[in-house]
Amino acid sequence: MNELNALFRKRIGLLEHEKVTFEKLDEILEKTAKTIPFENLSIMASHLSEINKENIMNKVLVRNEGGLCYELNTALYFFLVENDFDVSLVRGVIYKQGWMTIGRTHVAILLNHEGQTYLVDTGFGGNLPLKPVPFNGETVISQNGEFRIKKECNEHGDYIFELKLKHKDPDWKIGYAFDSSKTVENVVELNEIQTIIRENPKSPFNKHPLITRLTNSGNITLTDTSFTQWDDGKVTKEEIDSTRFKEIMKQYFDR
Repeated sequence: MNELNALFRKRIGLLEHEKVTFEKLDEILEKTAKTIPFENLSIMASHLSEINKENIMNKVLVRNEGGLCYELNTALYFFLVENDFDVSLVRGVIYKQGWMTIGRTHVAILLNHEGQTYLVDTGFGGNLPLKPVPFNGETVISQNGEFRIKKECNEHGDYIFELKLKHKDPDWKIGYAFDSSKTVENVVELNEIQTIIRENPKSPFNKHPLITRLTNSGNITLTDTSFTQWDDGKVTKEEIDSTRFKEIMKQYFDR
């Protein structure tokens, strides 16, 4: 077993020699979402390195940090490749009160299995489906809500990922659009995304620290000013200072 495969299993708590089947992906996605946080701390600290297999492995699996979509989904992509899945990376445009104008900065995974294509995403903050979402339009339900893929062509691609988060969204909303025909040829091209996220004034991730991960009953989100916990639909929000920030990082994120 190669190093990345072994380290990924260790990080999420999967037995070293357990066979990773398609049916096991739900469990793997849930474990990943609860152990590897979505965070922009390296962007805020300007501790950036080139996006490649070795650096992603070191950051997420050796130093046990989290990352943004282009780091988390790339780490999962390499793990799936090592376990003989037919996968590719794809870039999307996020929808937030309108299509974001900073370009195709979201990264997700396309997975082919028995003639069907699925979207796999462990890098979309608290909006994770926790299961492969089929391209046939079928709704997938997990502890985090309902998710589906809609075939719809627009300027940003040919499919739209839609979601309805449990306890949060009364109606379906758009997550992002992507072009299934334009897959990432080489992870080196993701360096362009890192540059945009770091430097573009419209980037949502270069202004305040953010770290979030799913829990067994909801999720937790920490910024420089607040700590928010969702627990079975109940939300508590605590205003914090820099000392409390460090305490919470240690207590909830092992850092």
